[in-house]
Amino acid sequence: MAKLATIFGTIALSIACAASSRAQVLPEVQQKFADYQHKNLQEKLFIHTDKNFYLAGEIIWFKVYCVEASTNKPLDLSKVAYLELIDNAGNAAVQTKVSLDKGSGAGSVLLPFSLNNGNYLLRAYTSWMKNFSPDYFFQSELTIVNPLKAPDAQPRQKEQFYDVQFFPEGGRLVQGLTSRVAFKVTGADGKGVSCTGVVLGQQNDTVARFSTLRFGMGSFMLRPISNSVYKAVIKIGSNVINKTLPGIGDSGYVLRATENSGNWNVLVRNADSSSSARVYLVVHNDHRIGAAFEVKTSNGSASFEISRDKLAEGMNYFTLFDEQQRPLCERIVFKRPAQKLLVDVKTDGQTYGGRAKVDLAITTHTPGNQSTAADLSVAVFHADGLQNQDVAHISGYLWLKAGLKGDIESPDYYLDNTDTDANQALDNLMLSQGWTQFDWDRVLSGKGPVLQFLPEYTGPIVTGHIINTVNNTPATGMKAYLTIPGSPDQLYIAGSNANGDIFFNTQKFYGLKEIFVQTNAQQDSTYRIDIASPFSERKSSNRLGPFAVTAEMRNALARNNVDMQVQNIFAVKQLKQFYDPLVDTTAFFGKPDKVYKLDDFTRFPTMEEVLREYVTSIAVTKRQGKFNIKIFKVDHLIGNPLVLLDGVPVFDVDKIFKVDPLKIRKLEVFNNNYLYGLGYFNGIMSFSTYKDDRAAFEIDPHAVILDYEGLQLQRKFYSPVYDTNDRVNSTIPDFRSTLYWNPGVTTGSDGKATLNFYTGDHTGEYIGVIEGITGDGAMGSGYFRIEVKK
Repeated sequence: MAKLATIFGTIALSIACAASSRAQVLPEVQQKFADYQHKNLQEKLFIHTDKNFYLAGEIIWFKVYCVEASTNKPLDLSKVAYLELIDNAGNAAVQTKVSLDKGSGAGSVLLPFSLNNGNYLLRAYTSWMKNFSPDYFFQSELTIVNPLKAPDAQPRQKEQFYDVQFFPEGGRLVQGLTSRVAFKVTGADGKGVSCTGVVLGQQNDTVARFSTLRFGMGSFMLRPISNSVYKAVIKIGSNVINKTLPGIGDSGYVLRATENSGNWNVLVRNADSSSSARVYLVVHNDHRIGAAFEVKTSNGSASFEISRDKLAEGMNYFTLFDEQQRPLCERIVFKRPAQKLLVDVKTDGQTYGGRAKVDLAITTHTPGNQSTAADLSVAVFHADGLQNQDVAHISGYLWLKAGLKGDIESPDYYLDNTDTDANQALDNLMLSQGWTQFDWDRVLSGKGPVLQFLPEYTGPIVTGHIINTVNNTPATGMKAYLTIPGSPDQLYIAGSNANGDIFFNTQKFYGLKEIFVQTNAQQDSTYRIDIASPFSERKSSNRLGPFAVTAEMRNALARNNVDMQVQNIFAVKQLKQFYDPLVDTTAFFGKPDKVYKLDDFTRFPTMEEVLREYVTSIAVTKRQGKFNIKIFKVDHLIGNPLVLLDGVPVFDVDKIFKVDPLKIRKLEVFNNNYLYGLGYFNGIMSFSTYKDDRAAFEIDPHAVILDYEGLQLQRKFYSPVYDTNDRVNSTIPDFRSTLYWNPGVTTGSDGKATLNFYTGDHTGEYIGVIEGITGDGAMGSGYFRIEVKK
């Protein structure tokens, strides 16, 4: 009996342990997901450009919106955005850096005449976004024509290229289980194409028929048989394409999700119809888990009902797990956002004469007609027949395009339409994206995301690498000093990590700078410093469409070319005006204790005489032919100071005594111990030259000196004002293609803003586009047209 009791006790304990283990599956998955997402803050960008078709020599005007990925709320994290124009070979033709503040920024790009004709990928990202796939960078296609270069001859295409992909719902096909299969067919330009097709079984029998609904996408039902290969025969016009469907598993689960009045029914089935296993469904988005379910399958199947209120606005993921916390299936569904920004626009007329004033009234409100404040950008451009008007506005881009890999045509269509076709098209889009977001191995292992790049909280991070030149290995624990000349000069100190990497967290600096990076060569003369490019080297998967200059485009191009050249000649000064950036003019060490303006004293021919005669807060000594400087504090010496010449550290003090004192404008002395980052100094002596050129000072040969581009200066948009008869009758031509650009429009709590601008000398139709966002992440666009007549 005792032995029997022991056996029953062991069995009971095993059952209890198994039950306890099962009970922990959902809480553990939820906790691991929450921990991972807590470390996984992500940004998204949207770029509003004044138009999307340009000539070389024109200026691209743009506004950057930076938001938190899961909520779309403006995010004041990164202070720098990187913007590039990528050609069809995948190379960056133009690169620039833009200042961000409180989740937005604005800039411009003057298109050089070195550009070739063609379509370009405008892409933008932050340093933090480089930790994730480049497919989630902002990406949009622009067309640029260079009037100085003849269009490239278009190669004859022997055979039309089409890309056909199939996506089983949930991720896989399993023998004996009916699944929905989505498909997507695109042409060489990456755009969807219409088609019809059939699926043929092992005996060439037709088992399914399908056709596209919108944008080259559709879906069909398929119940695959074990050990069979299925082939799709697709007809696109006169072209016929054969494509094999994905392979079929002999075992496993499939997932089927169907919408019913906003709620979702999820059916899970196992190939083993006798299966009675526990499965777990987690409903989540980028930010949170909305619901979690545990069900025991019966006869190999289980079902879940998910209420609409458990879903977050935007994309939601249904992920199925087994008892070992292994993800089995995943499905994306989309909940259209109820939170919207409505932008109403009224002009004081529909038709205007040349050089006439246009008054614009903007109102921003919620769908419930409640006024709301918003951050907006406004563009008014000529409808010249060249501009592509089928572009993603801020809502469609941030809700859909920014979170899904690959090109998405007309994302606004899915948000603006709610009929049956639009609902089915939206679901086809979600079905065709597959497993896109989550690396569940990392999530469930607790490893967290791989983060190589830091967020730029204050300004650009200048990164580098220190190498020991003796053995060509990374140098660990080395101090490096970066100087960025300016007013004031900026000095930063960083230490190398185990990989020899250094990171200088700078404040914002603007324009092209000659920077200096060095170690203390008096101590570290065997090291080399390499400075890295801050731009991403990873390429996106998006394809650019083919480009050709058609006969219909030639007249408009010829007219626009003349207009561009005339504007660049007659408005050259106005197009080169920039706003002065707000910068802190205080030196990094604050207010000095002593300032010696050398013109106020008797000029001596040597630096030794200058320092000995009237710089009373230091002591100069010379031993064995080498100079030494110590700082006085009250009545005692505190040690050797940091010596700077135009912001560049001078570690060999003898070199300062070789500088011509007649080229020195002032000396600032800080006679206190000073802790600055990794540096600790017994005071500071900062010499400034008249020309900020270091007075022909010989920089240490181990130092790195290079031109480094800071943030771009914000260019002023030229918008002439014709408020007098003299200005109206001026003979200076006004051939602006973009009549108005303003990236900094805001509405107050009353939701109102008024603007005005003037038409130019060209007649025709002009289109106005307004993009905007509120502080709580509601997004919207406005649109208007005016006509200019003689």
